[in-house]
Amino acid sequence: MNHNLSTMKVSRLLRPLEAILDGEPRPALLLIAHRLTPTNAALLRAFRRRGVRAMLVHPERLAAKETEAAVGLARPDVRPTLDGVEPGIVQLRRREQKGLPLLNPTDSLIACHDKLVTAQRLAQANVQQPQTTLVTGDGPPDHLEPPLVLKPRFGSWGQGVALCRDRRELERRLRALAAEPWFQAHGALAQEYVESGGRDLRVIVAGGSAVGAIERRAAAGEWRTNVSLGGSRHRTVLSEEAATLAVAAAAAVDADLIGVDLLPTGSGHTVLELNGAVDFTHAYSLGRDVFDVAVERLAALAGLAGARTDEHNLLPQSLALQPAPR
Repeated sequence: MNHNLSTMKVSRLLRPLEAILDGEPRPALLLIAHRLTPTNAALLRAFRRRGVRAMLVHPERLAAKETEAAVGLARPDVRPTLDGVEPGIVQLRRREQKGLPLLNPTDSLIACHDKLVTAQRLAQANVQQPQTTLVTGDGPPDHLEPPLVLKPRFGSWGQGVALCRDRRELERRLRALAAEPWFQAHGALAQEYVESGGRDLRVIVAGGSAVGAIERRAAAGEWRTNVSLGGSRHRTVLSEEAATLAVAAAAAVDADLIGVDLLPTGSGHTVLELNGAVDFTHAYSLGRDVFDVAVERLAALAGLAGARTDEHNLLPQSLALQPAPR
């Protein structure tokens, strides 16, 4: 991938935004996100262990910084209202157009967060996925029969996702969705239901390599595997088939750090969806620490170099750690 990324020398510890604006040297990497989640904090620590000066910056504050010598790692998420991407995507695109090299470019983020675009990009790349179509207020799809899953185009955490086992359930669900603002704005996706036994595989892809994975299992009485809905995580061994499929899915949207959710099938796996602001933990590690391996891949892709440094002053002091379960 060619994102116009340049090699940079780095030498200083991570500093909060206020220090940079007061004249401290600019960071080598901007982690662009709304919140200091545990995942974002762990990524910042891993960059710093490699000697790369990195800091968290809100996407709407990008215009307040000089970024000629910085690479951005873009991780804005979808809105909790399920009607689009978090604020700041316009500022992010503007900074990208002005020359800020981005890991997870703006178009890639949108292709991950908008599940309709995800399906289109996967289809163009011949990546295996369930049959998917857009549903609007015009009624049920003609060419996709239940059982099927209805989900928001911009969704996460399992919110707004419903399994419709027959035509009656589908019509009832569509009538209920008619009052939802996110459905009125964007419609919903109808997706072929793949029976997976209440399990899926989330693979972390960084810099074109599968660097971590976890098996997720649905809670009793629940078919969705989201941890926010009571699902549990279990360490796993990543097969070559699953790793290859996840890397192909990431390449289809030109993403540099994403989560790829795979469902088991009789012949291997199929791609369920992508997450451009994926949350993950050390439990995803496949031997080496997943954050160290991910950052190693991203730093190599971006041409970032730096010496290892001691642990000290890791995170912006003005930001509170905020959990973000998936």
